[in-house]
Amino acid sequence: MNNSRVETLVRELDLKPHPEGGYYKEVYRAKGEIPEANLPGYDGARNFATSIYFLLTKENFSAFHTIRQDELWHHYEGDAVEVHVLTKDGLHQVINLGKELEAGQQPQGVVYGGDVFGSRVAEGGEYALVGCTVAPGFDFKDFQLDEREQLLSSYPKYSQIINELTRG
Repeated sequence: MNNSRVETLVRELDLKPHPEGGYYKEVYRAKGEIPEANLPGYDGARNFATSIYFLLTKENFSAFHTIRQDELWHHYEGDAVEVHVLTKDGLHQVINLGKELEAGQQPQGVVYGGDVFGSRVAEGGEYALVGCTVAPGFDFKDFQLDEREQLLSSYPKYSQIINELTRG
């Protein structure tokens, strides 16, 4: 692995460990807010949007989790990332995030609010720096780290990827 590059990114971008795996830093939080009255089902107001840097390495993965909001992913540097999505319709989709368009990668992708998702550096890769933009803005009140057993019960035909992208 390119440890020196990863160490540089963690240090220079002031990245911290994320509860789902990987490293992150919030880099933008809109000053404006959407009032709770205009956000059915939300607990409180939310900023218009938020954005983070997110770093994954081959030794780590982002465990399956759910947020209420849509999340737009942007690839900045490093290797491709697989964003695995278990949709509300019961399907498994993979967003191949990266810069090699000819290989079926795309530089940005969307995970829709309420879908379960996790991510990892693509096989053979070392690390990836991506960005995630959330609207309405992210709040940890909207975050749920999904349990393996519950996911296996809800999505039994996707047991392999569920076991790979959950902990414990």
